[in-house]
Amino acid sequence: MATKNWALDPAHSEIQFKVKHLVISTVTGSFGEFTGKATTPEDTFEGGEIEVTINASSINTNNEQRDGHLRAADFFDTENNKNITIKTTSIKQVSGDDYEIVADFTLRGVTKSVTFKGEYGGQAVDGYGNTKVGLEVTGSINRKDYGVNWNAVIEGGGLTVSNEVKLIGNLQFIQQ
Repeated sequence: MATKNWALDPAHSEIQFKVKHLVISTVTGSFGEFTGKATTPEDTFEGGEIEVTINASSINTNNEQRDGHLRAADFFDTENNKNITIKTTSIKQVSGDDYEIVADFTLRGVTKSVTFKGEYGGQAVDGYGNTKVGLEVTGSINRKDYGVNWNAVIEGGGLTVSNEVKLIGNLQFIQQ
């Protein structure tokens, strides 16, 4: 069976996260610098492999003071942990365009298996003759599993930052 090799197109991709703040609202952030590649059998992601490397210091929550704190040892500790990596261990087509993606997710030097939902967006040829595919990936992690333990109790007993972090990747790949 022939395989196809793909490179992540960062100009047409985004990696975001969402986390509850003060239990009452959600803060959304993104990463501006990342690379990735995929290998797929023919025209499906099933049985393929995806690797993504995120520059943790490229975090952006539209608040420089908060971004600085997130880069510090309380959170990402980017001085000692430059990258977040995601490497699939299994990609299974559940039905139609829906996939179950299991990956080794590494943050702050800790690797855990995480299950993501994937939605295949299709394949198209752009105006320059490049074949591209789209994949939206969603899931969540518990930040404490990775040693990201900083928090503060607020009035009424809630926490400043929830432990669950939702992850969203809108990924476009270019066939190589």
